[in-house]
Amino acid sequence: MPEQFPPSEGPDSAANDGKDKNPGKNKKKTWIISGTALVAVLAAGAVVAPMVMNDDAAPAAAPTPTGTPFTVSAAPTLPPAPEVTYYDQVGPPAGSPLNPVEPLSINVAAATTGTALPDGLIGLSLEATDLADPSLSGDNPEMVESISGLGRPLLRFGGNAVDRRFFWTSAGEAIPGNLSGDKAHPVRAVTPADLERVNTLLEAVDGQIALTVDLGNYDPARAADMTKYAAAAFGERLVGITVGNEPNGFAKTGLRDSGYGIEDYLTELKAYAAAMHAVAPEVPIVGPGTYEQTWWGPFAEVELPQKKILSFHHYPLSSCEGADPLGEPIMANLTTRHLHDHANNFRGKAMEPALTAGLETWIPETGVSACPGSNETTKTHASALWSADYALSAAQMGISRVSFHSSLITCQGGPPMSAICTGGDYLQPNGAVDERANYYGMSMVAEMPAGEFLKLDTAGGGLAYPYAVRHADGSVSVAVVNNNNPETDAPVDVTLELPGKALTGTMSQMTGTSYATQDGTLIDGAAAEGTPAAERLTVPGFEYGSSTQTFPLTAGTVTVLNFTF
Repeated sequence: MPEQFPPSEGPDSAANDGKDKNPGKNKKKTWIISGTALVAVLAAGAVVAPMVMNDDAAPAAAPTPTGTPFTVSAAPTLPPAPEVTYYDQVGPPAGSPLNPVEPLSINVAAATTGTALPDGLIGLSLEATDLADPSLSGDNPEMVESISGLGRPLLRFGGNAVDRRFFWTSAGEAIPGNLSGDKAHPVRAVTPADLERVNTLLEAVDGQIALTVDLGNYDPARAADMTKYAAAAFGERLVGITVGNEPNGFAKTGLRDSGYGIEDYLTELKAYAAAMHAVAPEVPIVGPGTYEQTWWGPFAEVELPQKKILSFHHYPLSSCEGADPLGEPIMANLTTRHLHDHANNFRGKAMEPALTAGLETWIPETGVSACPGSNETTKTHASALWSADYALSAAQMGISRVSFHSSLITCQGGPPMSAICTGGDYLQPNGAVDERANYYGMSMVAEMPAGEFLKLDTAGGGLAYPYAVRHADGSVSVAVVNNNNPETDAPVDVTLELPGKALTGTMSQMTGTSYATQDGTLIDGAAAEGTPAAERLTVPGFEYGSSTQTFPLTAGTVTVLNFTF
């Protein structure tokens, strides 16, 4: 997409608070989930096009493969119940009117949906020019700490910069004069040494990488040269390369003439793919990386010599001038069930050609909105709730990668929707790396172990969205995104039916005092990744040896519960 939400007007903009965040943030805790341990999941300028579909369009069905039934074995005689300490949830603010919320019933079936929560689902999308940023290094403890809080993430490099201000060279050529930038978005050359440095970061966080090559300045040979060096630098950590960023917008931005369309793109794509395949045949092409639906099917059908992965971009609240009232980036739109359902419809449409062609599906660039500057939703706790639900619902539909577009510009004056940002005065980073609210929603999902989604029968709960995942060790995690209003709504009473008799039940929870609170999102009471698995506390009211569990969940939270049997 555009370079994700261009920055605010500078350090004195209303979008900026003028200070670095979390000066005393907790350091990341390293932990390993053992298959035999007491297991619990970590709760753990640009073209802007509206991303919201017409509601009148028929919703696309998510994948519906036949679920696989399974049985949960339990010890014939239960051992004595262990002593436990119950998790103490944060309640609603004092004096809240506490509007009642209909109780939530969740029945977890002993059958899978046919889709999975993959390892490495969560990623960060950055500008291609950020490859030249020296802060992206395994020798930078601040960056390592932040990135590793997203599990084993995918770092995707692309954005508007790749076709406008990015120059790859392995021979030290001068940057061409046709490329132009500005103080906040300079033109940058990227070299093989930059790739080697970024690989040290990937090694430090056990992450993967996806790149984008310049299509705006047509040069298949240069793209192939970059692909060759990238394959050598990253090896198996390089999981895909995209040709151009949002080529459906090239005609509007002047990168191509006004008649440029999908057929022109496919012709150019074939030339790039052939050149890249000649030097790195094992590297997949990811595309078309557009927000326009008409491009998805032709990409899925085109024949290329290497593996293909279908990708699309999605910023659901991008009606920047309010032409679509339901797509305007305002809090009232971010906190409704309409947005949840609407996103599923849009993503389902994108998956139709992928499923037909048997292709994996990625969302390499997403966020609440593509509109420039600050708005009601930026840096808020509501964006953290949305991020967690968006990622979980995408995975449950069958999407295997979701990368949230971010920036390495300073927090002060930088893009307010970025999940991470750097400390210091405007455009003068001081080495610190800070996290905004949406980062914590991403972290809650990223730290959940991989597993198969289970079928659910649910009712009630207001704006609560539940998900269940069965892990390889037989434990079951239930994640509940409780999007009810944390200022005014009462806790929701949950009745959970599990597919077996639970011997342990622990939890981790993300909280915030209001939808609009900024820099106030916490996990397990801290601005850090959650409590290590073996140290997690027990679900309030846990019934030892029972398949029925009842407990309340505070509004405005993301809760991940884990049960062993």
